[in-house]
Amino acid sequence: MTDSSMGLVAGHPETELIASILAGERDRFHDLIRPYERRIYLTAFSVVKNEAEAEDIVQEAVLRAYRKLASFRGESKFGTWLTAITLNEARLRLRRSKSALTDSLDERTEDGAEVTPAVLTDWREVPLAALERGEIRLLLQEAIASLPETFREVVILRDMEEMNVSETAQALGISISLVKVRLHRARLMLQKILVPKLRAAIKPERRSRWRWPWS
Repeated sequence: MTDSSMGLVAGHPETELIASILAGERDRFHDLIRPYERRIYLTAFSVVKNEAEAEDIVQEAVLRAYRKLASFRGESKFGTWLTAITLNEARLRLRRSKSALTDSLDERTEDGAEVTPAVLTDWREVPLAALERGEIRLLLQEAIASLPETFREVVILRDMEEMNVSETAQALGISISLVKVRLHRARLMLQKILVPKLRAAIKPERRSRWRWPWS
């Protein structure tokens, strides 16, 4: 049985936890959301790019999820449902502040586009030794933060939170093919931003021993 098909399966720990909360054990709600706290914070931050606002959004999203828990039917995983609520709260916050980022892409074209492999198959293939260095991690965070909102969201969910394509599509409210197209384009954008900065940050004597995934 796949994660995406798990839903409200009798005997599943998450299902039993939800049932106990709805039966009155309200203090167990934190146990339900605890595995997803990091995910929803990063999701909120990916939209608003402000730590304090992201924390506020997470609180609002958790409160909304608690109030709407009885309406959760298990068509998707609870984590996917909670992520979607968080995204909606973050987007609402942006609309209210009139600071929403604009995206000029025509989604009708995206949805029907043919996906071809990116030159950089996966930005996580940057050598681990590099990612462990503080300045490299900062470069990566800055690069992701600089992406347009629609691309930033899909990178956060797919590559950082490792949600599968179906879960990402459900959370974002878009098609699976559009998730693939956006992820492909986002990785190309990250490649363009990161390659010159990473080459400059890595010592020449170490750089010569590495085989870059995009070279």
